[in-house]
Amino acid sequence: MRRRFRRKPKKKPKIPQMRANERIFADPIVLIDQNDQHQGEMALSEALAMAESVGLDLVEVSPKAQPPVCKILDYGKFQYTQAKQYRQSQASQKTVTTKGVRIGLRTDTHDLNFKKKQAEKFLSKGNKVKIEIILRGREKAHQDLAKENIKTFLDNLEIPFRTEEELKKSPSGFHTIIAPE
Repeated sequence: MRRRFRRKPKKKPKIPQMRANERIFADPIVLIDQNDQHQGEMALSEALAMAESVGLDLVEVSPKAQPPVCKILDYGKFQYTQAKQYRQSQASQKTVTTKGVRIGLRTDTHDLNFKKKQAEKFLSKGNKVKIEIILRGREKAHQDLAKENIKTFLDNLEIPFRTEEELKKSPSGFHTIIAPE
């Protein structure tokens, strides 16, 4: 029997949920009313009555403060603005990915030029580039040639870069990470 493909649901942004109305447990609270006026410290039942009389919600804005700070506002509108701010902050974050370029000890000059162009393209787009040389079998005896090969590859790059990670030995050869300046 054929199984049907089910799409995974999109992950909703994890916005910190604030406690509101009857979910607030701290009894003495600091209240800020709907006009952003500081009302001072008062009992929870009194603050709930004030919020209900205005037709708004009592939301715990700063739960870690001593005593906790609560504000009278429209909870749905508050959640909407929080979600909007979160989405904007996520959109403004630039994710830097690390692209990889692998060369071998016996890689020909034409192939090295092609890989050099690839690395320059990655650097010009703002990505980090991991350059690694893979040594197989008897090539592992010529580690000095491998280091020299990577250094000449880096010298041939025309786009300015800075080294994020110096040349390191890995189980299968050597690698280094460079980033655009």
